[in-house]
Amino acid sequence: MEVAQQEILNKTAEKETVNISGSVALLEALIAEGVDTIFGYPGGAIMPIYDALYDYNEKLNHILVRHEQGGIHAGQGYARTSGKVGVVFATSGPGATNLVTGLADAQIDSTPLVCITGQVFAHLLGTDAFQETDVINITNPVTKWNYQVTDATEIPEVLAKAFYIAKSGRPGPVLIDITKNAQIQLFDYEGYTPCNHIRSYRPKPIVRMPYVEQAAELINKAKKPFIIWGQGVILGSAEQEFKTFVEKSGIPAAWTILGAGAIPTSHPLNVGMLGMHGNYGPNVLTNECDVLIAIGMRFDDRVTGRLDKYAKQAKVIHLDIDPAEIDKNVKTTVPVWGDCKETLPLLTSLVEQKQHTAWLNKFREYTRQEVEAVIHDELNPTSGEMTMGEVIKQLNDLTHGEAIIVTDVGQHQMVACRYAQFNNTRSNITSGGLGTMGFALPAAIGAKYGAQDKTVVAIIGDGGFQMTLQELGTIMQTGVDVKIIILNNRFLGMVRQWQELFNDRRYSFVDIESPDFVAVAAAYRIPGKCITDRAELPGALNEMINNKGSFLLEVMVTKENNVFPMVPQGCSVSEIRLK
Repeated sequence: MEVAQQEILNKTAEKETVNISGSVALLEALIAEGVDTIFGYPGGAIMPIYDALYDYNEKLNHILVRHEQGGIHAGQGYARTSGKVGVVFATSGPGATNLVTGLADAQIDSTPLVCITGQVFAHLLGTDAFQETDVINITNPVTKWNYQVTDATEIPEVLAKAFYIAKSGRPGPVLIDITKNAQIQLFDYEGYTPCNHIRSYRPKPIVRMPYVEQAAELINKAKKPFIIWGQGVILGSAEQEFKTFVEKSGIPAAWTILGAGAIPTSHPLNVGMLGMHGNYGPNVLTNECDVLIAIGMRFDDRVTGRLDKYAKQAKVIHLDIDPAEIDKNVKTTVPVWGDCKETLPLLTSLVEQKQHTAWLNKFREYTRQEVEAVIHDELNPTSGEMTMGEVIKQLNDLTHGEAIIVTDVGQHQMVACRYAQFNNTRSNITSGGLGTMGFALPAAIGAKYGAQDKTVVAIIGDGGFQMTLQELGTIMQTGVDVKIIILNNRFLGMVRQWQELFNDRRYSFVDIESPDFVAVAAAYRIPGKCITDRAELPGALNEMINNKGSFLLEVMVTKENNVFPMVPQGCSVSEIRLK
């Protein structure tokens, strides 16, 4: 087949046509787009594509997952660490519907994916044929774009549009559904042309310089300015531009959960995490700043708390690539539309070099209070059961903030995001907006393929792990090196915390029993260890990190430890509780 592939390249380079199938045209499109890894699961309706893939295994690395949801979460992890478009294959019917959770997750977290689903023959559409599902209407609300191909001649152009839409502007997932007849149909292939323009689609709004000037004027006059940044800085590859802006302006800066790592955790102007379980100072002082500069974030409810009590005293500057986010939740004083990689340098050139020492010290005072009330005991307990925080602290000591941390959803997620050190961009991989339990294990697999030179550590709760633990089979078969830490508190911890605080300890169906995770891992030929004594923790973590290949470490942590600080639902961010 290598000869046949070279013939395709030679003929298309010479502007000659070559007769190929829709399936081969699809794979040629993936190669032309620089795809190197596909996560997928075969089935009847996508079988022609898999048959063609058999001859492309030297150019396209296909990872056989154990469930389509695992495949799309792996695609997300790959996209988030590599900065490339994740590619996922699934068959029709249940294969396609199993992608829906991952599509919704990718849509709300702006993750670029191209998902290819097989579909029944075109003449069977609408007949309730075996494994037929109307995947286009099902996925319309959770994709940036979707399209059904019924004729092979459409495939090159549709795939070009799919990649362009997925990665341009505010990224997102795209789904292309290809009927079986289009996969096997032969047609005269004239080559692949990447897409860089679609009429009526403007991925980046025009930068309006008067707004940049107005924003700079507000910043230069501010006495208590405050920056909050999100994942838009990372998606725009604007980390250096952002760092330059922060350092020149001297403004304290705090991050949303998906923005972590854009500047290092240790940066002197990085004052911590925002949100329901964020740091004390950034939350309280949001309601004291006079100018609030939001960069690449969407004012999610977990960040704002009660909107009618959120930063009402502040002039709000909002930099965002998506005009739909401006004024959606928080009224903006000055909107700065555009890609922050373009708008930040313009703004930086106009702001004055300053230091806001007294204002920054106020954040540090709140940090001191938080350390005394919460952080010290969470990270340095001397008795009782182990805490999640001390596990993260000792992991930091081993990885020095250089690892990629992939978290599931729950208490462990908040603890990891609060206390892990992130020295590098694209190193905090988590399910933000959708909060998908079961995300971490498959996402960690994808994350490792996207950043093979990095140590990847998945931090997972005992509940979330049981949702996708079948992906241990993917690890076994591929040999991918993922370090897995299960923080086992024998509860669905976050729900239990809310039931304790707001439902008078009426623990309704949150007490969860688990199998012997180490034995389960051993069945998949993955070494592991379970520890219950903190004296074992340093050695166990060291063994995990230095093991050649994947390793599962289960740490039994205290059952009823709560994550604080916390902004109770329905409260203002300044009503955050330390205990």
